[in-house]
Amino acid sequence: MINNSLLFGSLVIPNRVVFQPMEGCDCREDGAPGELTVKKYLNAARSGAGLIWLEATAVCPEGRTNPRQMMLTEQTLPDYAALVSEMRKAAKEETGINPVIFIQLTHSGRQSIVPMIAYRHPIYEATRPVTDENIVSDEYLSTLPALYAKTAALAVKAGFDGVDVKSCHGYLFQELLSSFTRKGEYGGSFENRTRLYFNAIRAVKAAVPKGYPVVTRLSVSDVIPYPYGFGTDKDGNLDLTEPDRLIGELIDEGIGMLNVTLGNPYYNSFVNRPYRAPLGAPEPPDVGLRRFEEVEKHIKERFPSLLVVGSGLSFYRDDLLERAEDQLSRGICDLVGFGRMTLAYPSFYRDWLAGKFDPKKTCVACSKCTALMRAKCVSGCAVFNEYYRNLYKEKVACKK
Repeated sequence: MINNSLLFGSLVIPNRVVFQPMEGCDCREDGAPGELTVKKYLNAARSGAGLIWLEATAVCPEGRTNPRQMMLTEQTLPDYAALVSEMRKAAKEETGINPVIFIQLTHSGRQSIVPMIAYRHPIYEATRPVTDENIVSDEYLSTLPALYAKTAALAVKAGFDGVDVKSCHGYLFQELLSSFTRKGEYGGSFENRTRLYFNAIRAVKAAVPKGYPVVTRLSVSDVIPYPYGFGTDKDGNLDLTEPDRLIGELIDEGIGMLNVTLGNPYYNSFVNRPYRAPLGAPEPPDVGLRRFEEVEKHIKERFPSLLVVGSGLSFYRDDLLERAEDQLSRGICDLVGFGRMTLAYPSFYRDWLAGKFDPKKTCVACSKCTALMRAKCVSGCAVFNEYYRNLYKEKVACKK
């Protein structure tokens, strides 16, 4: 099934392989793709993947995680249009296919350069202290849907096939989903906590042509105890009551594809990126991998018309694509997403098709790519790429 095409609206996705959004912190200061950004996405285009999901793109300067995060504006539009064009050309020349290309729209919230938080969160603030002054006002939040809409309209002009209104990994929209203790129109009730998310989706849909794909990547559960996490009970166990309601309403709003993720890499990275090393994670990797499968299966069974992108697959090495094929054949998901693997071994799918797949090149699940980003560096594979390996030694390893 992995090689089978898939129809999504008027789009034909050539196969079921998805390159997940992996932030590289390597754009120019104005938000345009930098040299390393272009190189990464041309590698993605040459990979043979049917769907390439570009990384988090801030809708406003204050919503950036770092000074070199992607930002699509009138000024950077020509750069993004050129990148999309170059990606399509590279894909056609190398693989003969035309991949679907999405872009992810975001506001980084608590992880912005200057934190912008939905409410006081003692668990997150244990590692990154803030004050009440960092809480964003209702008035500010109400301005964001228009910014999402403006960026989405630019994405259409740039040639992207669809846009993702992002709500995951503890960023602003995701944090609002757990703002049980917040006062005002964006906190407390389910309707209030989801208000901004839905308003942004509606604004984006109004700004793009009819039928243009608007999708979302969602942390179905933060795996953090209530009242500080969405989709969990007070003991930190999964409680999919509200996520089910949210997904049902997303479908009602016209969302036809859900890119599933879990947890928050700033707090419990072992949840969404199970790792082999270093040792000492609070749970074995197989627990996290099984959690992904259980959640994705639950969603597919409850919402069969929804296209689900599975996650957590980069952990597998020798039987990487066999595992992906198994999940597809069992109906757990419709597409299989790979994140860290795309940095370590971007040609893994193309090589597999050609009978040249090399397990020794696959991601070792060490999370050094994440450590580089946390160290405010450009991010890439510090195991197989000499540039990032040397950067890791200089900026991360020397401080341990």
